[in-house]
Amino acid sequence: MKSLTPTELKRLHRTWRRKTELSLGVILDGVQSPFNVGSLFRSAAAYKTGPMWLVPPTPDPGHTKVAKTALGCERLVDWKVAATGVEAVAEAQALGMTTVAIELTHTARPMFEIDLGSNICLVLGHEERGVHPATLDVVDHVAFLPQLGKVGSLNVSQAGTVALYEAARQQWAKS
Repeated sequence: MKSLTPTELKRLHRTWRRKTELSLGVILDGVQSPFNVGSLFRSAAAYKTGPMWLVPPTPDPGHTKVAKTALGCERLVDWKVAATGVEAVAEAQALGMTTVAIELTHTARPMFEIDLGSNICLVLGHEERGVHPATLDVVDHVAFLPQLGKVGSLNVSQAGTVALYEAARQQWAKS
């Protein structure tokens, strides 16, 4: 079996884009590592995400380490800075987006159990402290990603990528 040519790869992805009625947004509520932010820009571009809100101290794409990790994908994602996670959530909700924080809390539900719909904004938090408590108070849902091994959590960029995939997967399952 041989790998796809660049043209075949473009056709494959075009087919999936046509099958997907999905609008995705992402809020980075204090994600601090520029490498994680760059990685999330890359994943956001892969899943045709926009808008993306950056809540301080989240570094923007002008940071050299963000740009290095994003590998140019930062130019494919519409992004803006919000003063707080609460402000970013309010903006996303005003756009008709259902906001889903990915966080380990007592009330969080497995992400696959939440019917995400087709207009979703995922909220990801600081690498150690998670999503800010005030932000958690205003989101529509809090979800977690069930894990089977002895590791209790994923890196925020990995968790964000898995969550983006789950949002798309739910739409594909409906078509």
